[in-house]
Amino acid sequence: MSSNNTQVHRPGPYKQTNKEHKHGRHRSKGSISIATKGKVSVKTVSMKSKRELNRDQRRHQSAQIRQKKRDETLAKKRLLGGLDFAPFLVSVVPLNKDFDPTSAISILTQCDDEAVVRRTSAGVTHICVPRFRKRFSLIVPASDNELDVLDSLKVSDAVVFLLSSINAAEYIEEIVDKWGNKLLMSCLAQGLPTPVVILTDLDSIAPKKRNDFKQNVQKIVNQWLPDEKLMVLDKNADAINILRKIGDQKRKSVLYRDRRPYLYGEEVEYVPDTRGPMGTLKVTGYLRGSVLSVNQLVHIPGLGDLQMLQIDILSDPNKVDKPRKKDFTLMDDKNYTIKVLEQCDPSKQESLDSENVLDPMDTEQTWPTNEDYEMAEKDQQLRKAKKVPKGWSDYQAAWIPDDDAEFQEDAFSDGDQDSDDELMDARSVESSCYSNGEDRDQDLESVTEESELAVNEDKYDQEINLNAEKDELNKIKEAKSDFMFPDEIDTPMDTTARERFLKYRGLESFRTSPWDPKENLPSNYARIFQFQNFQRSRKRVLKEEASKTGAMPGWYITIYVKNISQLMWSTVEKTKSPIVIIGLYPHEHKMSIMNVILKRTQNHGFPIKSKERLIFQCGFRRFVVNPIFSEHTNGQKHKAL
Repeated sequence: MSSNNTQVHRPGPYKQTNKEHKHGRHRSKGSISIATKGKVSVKTVSMKSKRELNRDQRRHQSAQIRQKKRDETLAKKRLLGGLDFAPFLVSVVPLNKDFDPTSAISILTQCDDEAVVRRTSAGVTHICVPRFRKRFSLIVPASDNELDVLDSLKVSDAVVFLLSSINAAEYIEEIVDKWGNKLLMSCLAQGLPTPVVILTDLDSIAPKKRNDFKQNVQKIVNQWLPDEKLMVLDKNADAINILRKIGDQKRKSVLYRDRRPYLYGEEVEYVPDTRGPMGTLKVTGYLRGSVLSVNQLVHIPGLGDLQMLQIDILSDPNKVDKPRKKDFTLMDDKNYTIKVLEQCDPSKQESLDSENVLDPMDTEQTWPTNEDYEMAEKDQQLRKAKKVPKGWSDYQAAWIPDDDAEFQEDAFSDGDQDSDDELMDARSVESSCYSNGEDRDQDLESVTEESELAVNEDKYDQEINLNAEKDELNKIKEAKSDFMFPDEIDTPMDTTARERFLKYRGLESFRTSPWDPKENLPSNYARIFQFQNFQRSRKRVLKEEASKTGAMPGWYITIYVKNISQLMWSTVEKTKSPIVIIGLYPHEHKMSIMNVILKRTQNHGFPIKSKERLIFQCGFRRFVVNPIFSEHTNGQKHKAL
């Protein structure tokens, strides 16, 4: 057989290739290709099967993702406040209660000759600036109600804080008064939109002192908003610069607001029902945030969670195709068209049931009932009487076990009579000493109480409440006593210790002892809804909200909210509070337990007791509760305060 027909072994892709000797010479690309002869490495084959990308492909993919995000951000920024989108909603808030922002609003509306200005009956000023191709909606919340200011800031895209030089002509610290400090602290706590700080009436300061005055005001502003630069508003050019900054500056994201649909009511109309005590509220305005469906629930501050009846689309009355100089007010006749977008479907509409249906046979409740208390009292009355020494109280007798009571009585009765007399004499002397000491203590306490209460009320200022100061003084004393003796609780005199400390439980170790949070719960806890896996439910709800259909953000719509009590609406109408509508997620109306962390502020130095009536604000909601305070730790158990 010839040598040409012999079989030659061809190594496969998994052949081991040993490292060659480093002779110092570099191979060329041609020599490398000849050596490999078309063989593909195992790493390349496995990457193709797993669809993995190499370094250049990963770099190219990252560049594409980065460019896509940049384009989305620019498109969102260009649409916000554009001619075909909802205008910028700007709240104008002075930081001094005596300052009137009307002059600042007039300068902003008259800064551009080509600007189109429109004022609504609800007090909203619409400004369309052609040179910026932007639209602005200015609102001025009432300064006499802090909650109205906070409700307006919840739905605002930007907030303009006004400072007046006239209020601080003598003392620079008075440029932000006590009301302004409290308002700033509340705004920062609930989530502040994009801020702009403006200083007006700078002409009232001497020209040589203006620069130093601005620097001092800037230092005060930096205490609250360290990244904001102070702007001056005295001329039309200053107003144009301010509008440019509001339209072009980077938006601050408020997470709880941007994920939900919300609307500021520019036109509000209440239609009472002729057949009952309810009515329908029609609110018109620009929808912002996300998509709003007619079958979901909405929340209105002051009115609660409600259902919608219908959503209508209206042509934008503030839209100007060819902007020109024009200044007009709201007309009585509405020339814009109306189109019904959605009507509620009772089968798909979310229910207003906030509590779970209680099933007494569902689970076993270990909390004692009234019948258990009655049986325990009967058992205590039928219990065999103990034999204890004469003169002992029921409290002292409770410490003697049933087996030792009879033995102790015999021990006392068999003793010597003389020793008994000596013991009684010693007790009488001791009791007399204690009684004298107690009398002295009572005298001292009575003197101090009289000295504290002997206050001439005529000398007090009329604005100071004497009873309120006494209550605050008692709170401070109780807080000091609790700080000195944190683990001690006084036994009440009107109730028994068995009833007072019924909810307490002894633990061998507070850190390591097991604790079941669902143990000994009252039956009313069965009315509370629970999540089996909150994170999974949250992820599913957000995914469903992304694919929801309905009214889109930027549309000018009218929302019909049904079943509003006429009595409740008359109360809200008297306060003239702004009407704000916020869309709710599924299950957000259900009742549950909430654990929050409170932080003490500098302006509140008085202690707060547990179960004291407080106003809480979480996101859009505001409610009144009596909270229970406890020590915040990283463990699973918390000590009640």
